Amino acid sequence: MAFVKLASQSELPAINEAREFSCGDKMICVANVNGEISAMDNICLHRGGPLGEGMIEGGKVICPWHGWEWDPKTGQSQVSGAKIRVYPLSIENGDVLIET
Repeated sequence: MAFVKLASQSELPAINEAREFSCGDKMICVANVNGEISAMDNICLHRGGPLGEGMIEGGKVICPWHGWEWDPKTGQSQVSGAKIRVYPLSIENGDVLIET
């Protein structure tokens, strides 16, 4: 596993917003929950909704299609057993790096 550049620090979402970023052949959802940045898979397990286009409520990323909630720190959904991958992030010299 190696860290690769995902974005510039200036491109990160504002507090309590989420945003999509392309990383190789996949999309990553980056969430800013109260100033804490985290990254997870962008595809909701329910119907494939784009999590990075959702909003943040109560510290969770809400899928814009059907409202499933995802914890951006753990990847856990409110639905028992539903979990998506979370990626380690690092910010160095203005670059946002993600471990792939």
